[in-house]
Amino acid sequence: MNKSWFVCQVKFNKEDDKGNIKKIQQSYLIDAISYTEAEARIYQELGSIIKDFQIGDLRRSNLIEVFHYEDSDMWYKCKITYNVTDDDTEKVKKVSLYVIVSAHTIKEAYERIEENYKTMLVPYTVVSITESPFEEVFVHQEG
Repeated sequence: MNKSWFVCQVKFNKEDDKGNIKKIQQSYLIDAISYTEAEARIYQELGSIIKDFQIGDLRRSNLIEVFHYEDSDMWYKCKITYNVTDDDTEKVKKVSLYVIVSAHTIKEAYERIEENYKTMLVPYTVVSITESPFEEVFVHQEG
């Protein structure tokens, strides 16, 4: 079965340094087969870290791939475009892909995208790289 990436908004109360309670909302990215699995996995992943939280929003993401590097916890969302030609009409169509990559800087994110797509057969352009709002990305571990 194909896994999809889901964006999950989590709401919870957090005590600051002065003892005041603040309402916090954080975004997480998680891979799952369905909404039900995504929700269950969020509760599993965050249940031991955050005592009392609510899922504010859970939606399917347009990301097609995640490139995780162990040396960085900062995530960047990248838009990549390339052109394809329709064989029947011979019209050129622009295709956009969205990926997320962990890196320390935008420059490093670009270099890591280049590294991962160096074998791509068609010419592509990295259109944008932006810092993602994700607090953490949870990748399903097989076994």
